[in-house]
Formats: sequence, C-alpha cells, structure tokens
Amino acid sequence: MDTFTDGLLGPDVAMAGPVADGGHIVWNSAPGCWGPMITPAIRGGHEVCTPVFVEGAEVGDAIAIRIKDIAVTSLATSSGNDQAMEGRFNGDPYCAPVCPGCGTEWPETRLEGIGETAVRCTNCGADATPFTFTNGYTVAFDGKLGVTVDQARAEELAHDAARAAALPDNSIQNPILTFAPHDIVGLVTRMRPFLGQLGTSPSTTLPDSHNAGDFGAFLVGAPHRYALDAQQLQQHKTDGHLDIDAVRAGATLVCPVKIPGGGVYLGDMHAMQGDGEIAGHTADVAGTVTLQVTVIKGLSIDGPVLFPLAEDLPFLAKPLTASEKTRAEALAAREGLGAIEESLPISVVGTGPDLNSATDNGLRRAAELLDLTVPEVMNRATIAGAIEIGRAPGVVQVTFRAPAAALEAAGLKTYAEELYA
Repeated sequence: MDTFTDGLLGPDVAMAGPVADGGHIVWNSAPGCWGPMITPAIRGGHEVCTPVFVEGAEVGDAIAIRIKDIAVTSLATSSGNDQAMEGRFNGDPYCAPVCPGCGTEWPETRLEGIGETAVRCTNCGADATPFTFTNGYTVAFDGKLGVTVDQARAEELAHDAARAAALPDNSIQNPILTFAPHDIVGLVTRMRPFLGQLGTSPSTTLPDSHNAGDFGAFLVGAPHRYALDAQQLQQHKTDGHLDIDAVRAGATLVCPVKIPGGGVYLGDMHAMQGDGEIAGHTADVAGTVTLQVTVIKGLSIDGPVLFPLAEDLPFLAKPLTASEKTRAEALAAREGLGAIEESLPISVVGTGPDLNSATDNGLRRAAELLDLTVPEVMNRATIAGAIEIGRAPGVVQVTFRAPAAALEAAGLKTYAEELYA
C-alpha cells in the first residue's frame, strides 16, 4: 500500500484489497501530523494510507492486527507545539481550513521558499498555513538516535525537505521540514517508532485525526460539514487515532469492524514519544510497516484492545515469572488456598473528551469485554495493572492481569499467550 486518502475515513472511502484473512499488508506510510496540518487541501488533519478490505470481516466481528515490523525511512523531521492561525479555518484548523485571502475552503497550496510563511494559496497567493509553531525543533536520525539541529542545518534540510522526509510518491503534503524550526539545539533522544494511527474505518465519514473520543469531541456541534452529535460520534468512531507508544513492532491490536471488510488503515508514524504526547505532537516520520490481519468472528467490541510487548507493560501488570509463580503457590498454600488464579495481561483502550471520561470509557469496555464488573476491573487495574496515558486530552490504556478463563471466553486468550505465556 502506497496510496493515501484526502484525510477522510468511512464507508464512502474506496478500499484497496481484498487481503485474505490471515494475510499480510506491507505499507509505505507518510508523516502524519505536521505535514498534513500545513497542507489545507488535506481534509482530515492527517494523511493516512488507503484502507484495505479484509476478506470475511463482517460488522460485529473484530480484526486482530499483528504488527510485524516498523522501519523509519525519514532522515529528519520537524515538530513542536502548535498554535492555530485565527482567520484561517472554520471552527477547526485540522479539518476545516479556509484561505484568509480568497476564502477558499481546503485551498490548494504551493511552497515559496522556506519558513512559516512558505505555504501559499495557489488561487490568490496568501499565506495559508492553518498552524505555526510556538516552540519547534528539527531532528535528524541515524536509525537508533535523533539529535536536534541548529538553524543552519535546519535551513539546509528545509531546502531539500521532500527527500529528507522520504515522502512517498503519492503523498501530497507540504513537508514540515520546510518551516525549519530550531528552538531546541543539541538534544539527543532515542528512536522507538510506533504508529499513532492504526485501526479500522468508522461507519460514517470522519476526518481521520478525529477518529477518537478526544479529538472527535471537536466535531460535536461544529460549524463545518463534518459535524456530528455526541451519540453519532460514539456510534461511528473506531478510535483508530490512538497515539499510544506501545503500538509498535511485536504488539497486537484488536479492532472493531463497523463496516464490511473492516477497512484497516494506518498512518501518523512517530520516531519516538513519551506517554501523553504532551506537546500535542511528536516526531512525524515516513516509513514501512508490515502487518498481519486475522478476523475474530463475533467479537463485538466498541474500541481497540491492545496486547503490548511484555517490556511495555506496567510493573504490576507483567506476567508472573517462573520463580514468582513458585513463590506465589507457596504463599497461597500457607494461606489455605487450593490454587492461584491463572491470569494474563490485557490493555483496553478508552477515549473521551478528557482523561477522566477516557478512563471511565476504558473501564466499561474492559468490564463488558470480559464479563466482569467495573469495580472488579478498577481493583485489578489498581493492584495488578495501571491506567496509562496514550494522549493527554483523552486516550488511556486500562491495563491489568485478567483471568485467563475470561480471556478465553472472549476469544482473546491465544493473543495473550503469544506474547506472555
């Protein structure tokens, strides 16, 4: 897959494929956030890959997505904290840009030079970027590490931005390296790439960046054509815009099927990110991804379920080691128990307008999935797990060790055992 949507997802977006149940998809992904954010012709805030139809996936099923490999191809990128430019959008700068000069919605643009005024409306020539930086940086990579560069190097990269970003041929975004931000110089960070967007298509047309409970809340009562009410948002979204740093090579993500074929898609690859994506954005990169997809019949879920790598699990949620299990059995015998519970980790994603709402959503989803009560899930997440922040506005992981019998009843034990048995 090396083609992209115009930033929209849903049943009206043509799918590629089909791919067989159990088959593989190899993707060439474009940078997700900042490039599309300064390209007002992209309507969804991100530039994600064309969705793929999965054979046998019907509404009410789920699709397990095993992330086999992620490889960054960008040599550098720019990112930072954003500010929306007033007068250049209709209620939402991500999905309703307007040219401040001629009033054209989703205007086509061209680049003139470098810097934050380089994005120009092709119709009238006005500076048309919906976003600029409050504090930004340019970071170069060697495959393991990144280092933020100075003004001279940032401007060199800006003049060769498409090549340095490794933009795929079919990408239409303006590369964010063009802006050449350089507020942070000489900071070294570690690369650990993951996918900010991975999932299945929503059941109505949505801007791709708003396919989640927090960003999606901006659509409720919005003044533009993609407005929804709260009930419609909850019904149709699939929470594919996660920004959870554990969605990386080796992990398995289980996603709901809300349209025939599921419409598996991805994008918004990041070179690294700390929990919360506190700046609002991280290092957007291009790269290649290999996935394997498997249909789970009859698993009707509302949002994603994640099986992270064991090293990404919270301390209390990690599976018991052999020595811990031996010691636990001795402790249980001392206390008069016949056996200890067989349990395995699971991470249920919750989203909402804020972190409290997202946590409540994740707790309810976990309880419904495993036929437990919400208070029991709360207890398990407290003493055998954790609540982790994916994205600060309102994406969380409710991670805990769940009864193996409950996982088996849900049809998910196999996926947990692959990673943790």
